[in-house]
Amino acid sequence: MLVSEVMLHQTQVPRVAAAWPAFVARFPTPDAMAEAGPGAVIAAWGTLGYPRRARRLWEAAAVNAAEGWPDDLACLPGVGRYTAAAVAAQCDDADVPAVEANTRRVAERAAGRPLSDRDAEDVLVDLGAPLRGRDRLLALMDVGALLCRPRAPRCGECPLRPRCATRGPRTGERRSRQPGFEGSFRQRRGRVMARLRAGDPVDARSLDADALTSLVEDGLAVVEDGTTARLP
Repeated sequence: MLVSEVMLHQTQVPRVAAAWPAFVARFPTPDAMAEAGPGAVIAAWGTLGYPRRARRLWEAAAVNAAEGWPDDLACLPGVGRYTAAAVAAQCDDADVPAVEANTRRVAERAAGRPLSDRDAEDVLVDLGAPLRGRDRLLALMDVGALLCRPRAPRCGECPLRPRCATRGPRTGERRSRQPGFEGSFRQRRGRVMARLRAGDPVDARSLDADALTSLVEDGLAVVEDGTTARLP
């Protein structure tokens, strides 16, 4: 569950569904992932994007292998408040709300105003009653993804319509837009990562220097003797 949640950050469900089986088969347990090393995890991550997630996932596996699962998953590297709550709700049916893009939109439209994470959590608990835990989380995520959509919300079909202050986008509501990929620094980093994922050490001088430096700083690449680049 933690692997799928991390994969789903900023990546569409169909891409994750295609990549998840092979990734989990390669690393079936935290111990297996920790032992494989960060380079193997980054390579297996493939083209899912934002490979820092793969590095943090390996770091979390290493902590787990050494110390076991912490009581609060947010203590693990790369695991934030939402991810910890989502895993706890879905795996253990813990009665904790989780705020991500879809559920935040539902909460803020229902309340008619921007909300802090904690205020959004309180609104979601109220909106989801009498559901709790896993059922509440999945139901509200479905409302956000299928009905309370960023564009063209289907308010007439929404079960929360009678309790919604806006019944549509809020006045002044802003939709986040991801910068274009073509020609971006992300694309330049991706090209370097593709070379490194091929497996053989690469002449660092043949790579985009700024992109390579950025990857090294993020722990996604290493340069040996100033000339040879590879995965960590």
